[in-house]
Amino acid sequence: MKGHLSRRRFLETTALGSAAALAEWPTGLWAAETDAAKLIAGKDARLMVHNTKTLEIETPLSLLREHRLTPKNILFVRDNQELPGTRTLKPLDDADWQFEIAGLVENPRTVTLDKLRDMEQIEVEMVLQCSGNGRANFARAAAVKGSPWSEGAVANVRFGGVRLKGLFDSLELGLAPDAHYLTAEGKEGPPKPADADFEHSLPLDDALSRSIVALTLNGEPIPAAHGGPVRLVTPGYYGTMHVKWLSRLRLETRETYNHHQRRRYRTPRTPIEPGSNFNYDFDNSDANWRMRIKSTIFSPLDGESVAAGDVAVRGVAFNDGEVKIDAVELSLDDGRSWRRAQIERPESPYAWYPWTATLTLKKGKQRLLARAVDALGRTQPLDGAVGWNPAGYAWNGVHSVEFQVIG
Repeated sequence: MKGHLSRRRFLETTALGSAAALAEWPTGLWAAETDAAKLIAGKDARLMVHNTKTLEIETPLSLLREHRLTPKNILFVRDNQELPGTRTLKPLDDADWQFEIAGLVENPRTVTLDKLRDMEQIEVEMVLQCSGNGRANFARAAAVKGSPWSEGAVANVRFGGVRLKGLFDSLELGLAPDAHYLTAEGKEGPPKPADADFEHSLPLDDALSRSIVALTLNGEPIPAAHGGPVRLVTPGYYGTMHVKWLSRLRLETRETYNHHQRRRYRTPRTPIEPGSNFNYDFDNSDANWRMRIKSTIFSPLDGESVAAGDVAVRGVAFNDGEVKIDAVELSLDDGRSWRRAQIERPESPYAWYPWTATLTLKKGKQRLLARAVDALGRTQPLDGAVGWNPAGYAWNGVHSVEFQVIG
């Protein structure tokens, strides 16, 4: 199986071999034998394919760690619905593409791409992360639903386009005083007519201060597979909120009652017992908006071997961009003591923070933990299962790897 882990091997290497955990994975959609390059022309064959129906394709950390900006050929993919003709890294034919702005505005508008291209363009370096990233870790406490993302449903990219606020101002929309949320729709549709179409709501204040109507990814037109030609992007937010193939923006008083916003992409407001059921609604849960603080070890990786003595370890950390990350701390004794790594602060508050450290290691098996701490004191729990939820969203427990130190 060139370039892929088998399903059994994946569960073994992520300590998920229990029958309960196995039962929850979508076996009918699992595609361990499938080459990502055959699903999306131009993708690297070494990517891990979790789902071929609505694409879920993960980047191994061994590839992710090779680049400061994640190139499109190894960028993870997560679709809830699919727009025909988008399984390619080429841009879509966008000659007639346009989207609407409607709802609680005095002057509804239709926006063309020519209008966007004539406006001032900005670029934002930012972490793009699926809210299910790390789901496999939750299943160690109790079974969860959804594909078993490990740590590779994340990337560091640069989106370019037009500030949402600048666009709104130029159009003289006349926002109503009771407009508090922005709801975004894409041109794709549900697989069955009876299913809920995919859309998401964002707090309008955040959207006006952060969001861009994106046209480029890493300096090129956004590939069709990643939501081009136009995608709503809100730095610091989980990837599900960066609505692809943008077709409509609605100004509204409250979050949409759409199934995907009200019942799916949420986490319980207070901790629940792993394995318990939970009926999501607006009053007991939070939408998957701002990303939780997180760190990822890039080297060494699980199962790697390093020579005894001074060993260079490295990785990245990120948060929602609200404040800076102050520290990345490392432990070799299961969290009893910690030492600080050196952090490289990025220009963009939404990008990831590379970190490095040199550890003197003796021969034998080692377990390394990493956690980030930001200026608000937010950090990562030693037991990430405290955030357990039935859908396995927003994992941010300490990252750990086990490796061998050889003589």
